[in-house]
Amino acid sequence: MTWQALVLAGERPEGDPLAATENAPAKAFVEIGGKPMISYVLDALAAVPAIGSVTVTISPSAPTLPSGLWERIEAARSGPSESVLRGLETLGTPLLVTTADHPMLSSATVEAFLQKAKASGADVIAGVARGEVAARAKGAPARTVIRFRDGGITGCNLFALMSPEARGVIAFWQRLEAMRKRPASLALAVGPLVAARFKAGILTLAEAEAAIARKTGVRVATVMLDDPLAAHDVDKPDHLAFARQVMSGKWQS
Repeated sequence: MTWQALVLAGERPEGDPLAATENAPAKAFVEIGGKPMISYVLDALAAVPAIGSVTVTISPSAPTLPSGLWERIEAARSGPSESVLRGLETLGTPLLVTTADHPMLSSATVEAFLQKAKASGADVIAGVARGEVAARAKGAPARTVIRFRDGGITGCNLFALMSPEARGVIAFWQRLEAMRKRPASLALAVGPLVAARFKAGILTLAEAEAAIARKTGVRVATVMLDDPLAAHDVDKPDHLAFARQVMSGKWQS
């Protein structure tokens, strides 16, 4: 199976605070170890044999990307969900989606995710890590953990779209983008009973997946990843400081 990969590197119209703080032209070009952080993501994808080509969605005003495997560069749309929808329409499936602000992503983790996604039998798969796995990244800033009855999870910015039916989840995502940091609001959008069970702390991850599947008509799944660094992207100055420590080789797990 040959995968296409889509890297989200766009900016919202108001720009990104971290890029402004670092005097970078865009968040993807904030430097870590003398390289824009998107370079680390692209290098990780280039080392995965199953990936045939990479498309980067990026603002037209962004600097030229380093040369490499990536074959196409498209202007980012109004938001990540629209960029992913466009990627699905133009690139087809199976499609791996990740983000430019994930410099600690490793090729080994990408390969593990692709294998688990393929084996899941779902149309849309999200890579996640248990809260305790994310916490193994010593010295890292705390991550947002979504609490289920069977444990807490945090996202790893890895998604697999396995079939055209994934469009249904993307349409649902477009309605939820503004709620992404509010788990209870996300649960309410799925349904009042789901929200009530989530608030009471009795909703399981499998029940949440089933609720989204009913809402969208799409088979969805999460797969667990065991790499603590996969659970940490770069959104804020303390995230950046941690990533610089890791990429400099001074961090020890």
